Amino acid sequence: MTQKIAFLGLGVMGGAMAANLVKRGYSVIGWNRTKDRPTIATFTGAGGILAQTLQEAVHDADVVFSCLGDVPDVTEVLIGEQGAMNSAKANTLFVDTSTIGSDAAKTIGNALLEDGLRFMDAPVSGGDVGARNGTLTFMVGGNPEDLQECLPLFEAMGSNIKHCGEIGSGQAVKLCNQTLVSVYMLALCETMQMAQKMGIDPQLVVDVCGSGAAGSWALTNLGMKVATGDYQAGFAIKHMLKDLRLVQEICDRNPSAITQEATPDFAKDLPAIALAMQKFQQVSQLDAGQASEQGTQAMIRAYR
Repeated sequence: MTQKIAFLGLGVMGGAMAANLVKRGYSVIGWNRTKDRPTIATFTGAGGILAQTLQEAVHDADVVFSCLGDVPDVTEVLIGEQGAMNSAKANTLFVDTSTIGSDAAKTIGNALLEDGLRFMDAPVSGGDVGARNGTLTFMVGGNPEDLQECLPLFEAMGSNIKHCGEIGSGQAVKLCNQTLVSVYMLALCETMQMAQKMGIDPQLVVDVCGSGAAGSWALTNLGMKVATGDYQAGFAIKHMLKDLRLVQEICDRNPSAITQEATPDFAKDLPAIALAMQKFQQVSQLDAGQASEQGTQAMIRAYR
């Protein structure tokens, strides 16, 4: 493959995504702020090259992917004083797969465009399972021509690539996705509690309910983890709380679409999401705050 790829952020998601690009035959140089992160081995084990500096990673890249934590992280790494845009060659295509909200995506995108670079926001869904298996969903905002150029790269990492509109649109759809996921977890935890009270094998619930109208990715992939107390993180509570914070910020900036009240009320306008946030926050404070590193299925701990 002639395209040179840089991948910034080799965590649980990014390490597996970058590895899948390598496995598809692309030349990929990766970079991570924390050099001893165990997930880096997923990338280097597949044959990826690890850069020691951000500048080394991006200076000769045609496409720069990023998979980072929160808005400040993406801002610093991409457009900060020592950010990637300062070392990238002209017309490099930046693709951010983090979840940062539409406003931040537009701000970062505009900064890159003004510097003679290109940008797409492309947050993902599918968790660590999808990242490892190359079955992620990409929600892409940006120029359709840039998407077509990048499509083979997306297809190396995902099985469902959707163009959602202009820059920021991918982020908007991702936040809709996260509201659904957060409320699913409420239902999943309460279902497993109910199954236990009735003496029903939780695996039976996953198998039978998962094959009908109640089926969902969460039930199939996280149902038994809830039931058995397996809290290993595929997607950590701290990251879900960050995403729901972005949802709340949107609500707080806009009048209620339901009540038409000028002063938004998050708990009143979006009560299910507000309850999910409450449960996640409750669990995140357990274990002296270390429970925030557990997977979202650990929400069940708020019921016990």
